[in-house]
Amino acid sequence: MSGLILAIDQGTTSTRAIAFEGAVEDAVRPVAVSQIELAQHFPQSGWVEHDAAEIWRATLQTCREVIRKAGGAARFSAIGITNQRETAVLWDRKTGEPLHRAVVWQDRRTADVAAGLREAGHEAMVQAATGLVLDPYFSATKFAWLLDAVPGARDRAEAGELCLGTIDAWLIWNLTGGRSFVTDASNASRTLLMDLKTVQWRGDLCDLFRVPAAALPEIRGCAEVLGESEPSLFGHALPIAGCAGDQQAALVGHGALEAGEAKITYGTGAFLVVNTGDTPVASTNRLLTTLGYRVGDRTAYALEGAIFSAGSTIQWLRDQMGLIGASRDSEGVAQSLSDNGGVYLVPGFTGLGAPWWEAEARGAITGLSRGTGPAHVVRAGLESLAYQTRDLLDALAADGSPRPAVLKVDGGVTANAFAMQFIADICEVTVERPAFQEMTALGAARLAALGCGLTADLPRASGEAPARWTPRMKPEDRDRLLTGWNKAVRAAIAAA
Repeated sequence: MSGLILAIDQGTTSTRAIAFEGAVEDAVRPVAVSQIELAQHFPQSGWVEHDAAEIWRATLQTCREVIRKAGGAARFSAIGITNQRETAVLWDRKTGEPLHRAVVWQDRRTADVAAGLREAGHEAMVQAATGLVLDPYFSATKFAWLLDAVPGARDRAEAGELCLGTIDAWLIWNLTGGRSFVTDASNASRTLLMDLKTVQWRGDLCDLFRVPAAALPEIRGCAEVLGESEPSLFGHALPIAGCAGDQQAALVGHGALEAGEAKITYGTGAFLVVNTGDTPVASTNRLLTTLGYRVGDRTAYALEGAIFSAGSTIQWLRDQMGLIGASRDSEGVAQSLSDNGGVYLVPGFTGLGAPWWEAEARGAITGLSRGTGPAHVVRAGLESLAYQTRDLLDALAADGSPRPAVLKVDGGVTANAFAMQFIADICEVTVERPAFQEMTALGAARLAALGCGLTADLPRASGEAPARWTPRMKPEDRDRLLTGWNKAVRAAIAAA
């Protein structure tokens, strides 16, 4: 077989395709890259939607561009997919047409449904089975909303005429011309419908969330052939041999394959994932127990904490508030001040994630004075990344897991050296950023290389020498800042 892997990285704000050398070992350099931004739709406050057809068109366009740049499909051995998780798509099994815009993972429209299930006493059972809490973040309530919103959809889904899936299932369906209706175990673990131990859909959960099992895809492993692409798409049929949700793929990309190793991806949101080995670890501090990856008969589990607004906070400062001209400007603006002036920004634009899980919370800025200027708000936005990360690490420690000696980071925000140093200071941990940043795509490529037989196992290195930031803040300064942050968060929650 030839040595290239086509990695599809379908994210919240863009769709990207990258060609990697098949071994994807130490010196990680892409052969070709193509990327298209994705339109965001906000029909109401707290609602977020994507056009699933647009996602497929962008996937096809970026893949064709990368294949052309790399010398043709015959040079490729396999396709790997990684994707925004929890986003729900409903489409016609016969025509392949989506029946509604996709409901995005950030969307909060089903908050009342999740709250009702909690109040009815279902959360303990659901969490024991799935490792997840009852929150509109996950796919199940989104699936049910779509079936209720589209006239006749519920009856058609129960008859097996419609498909419900996350973005991975949607892309595999389209790539294979509808021949493969499958999802990988990591994405399935984010729906509230999969049993973590059996790695199968559970009928009682489908009944609880009113999601017909007949409309769900088959659950498969993360490194195996899931189908073959239609030859007409790229001029040559390619096996789809690897798939994982973006945060799990980043765990693989970082080579964090041993229990206790951790990574956090700072993208639109931010996601801390800690490998816990071959046994699910239940959290008593509202972290998520999730499936890390499933390779053959080997399953790795993880604890995860989700921050809903990370890079999107910087985008808000730029696009809605006009406080910076470009995202990269935030670093210089923050460094123009000696401190935050007592200003805190709680970025609850779409609720607060772990460990708070306050779906109804909204953003807040506290500590304003006559001396407050735009730079203070920008700095507060960057500092919020560190405070939220500290909240996750504290919850992890309360669950009995030691604080990681090294926090491996990736994502666009990590280009901001001020933010990375502040995270190291507030979290009391060494922050390590790999030279190659596209960890989600790299993880998908590594899974596909294993799934198609190009490699014998997953690599344990993330590439070339990383950049590092070590803590240097005085303990009394850290304690003062964390006290201010906790007051700000409580105020934002109280105002919800």
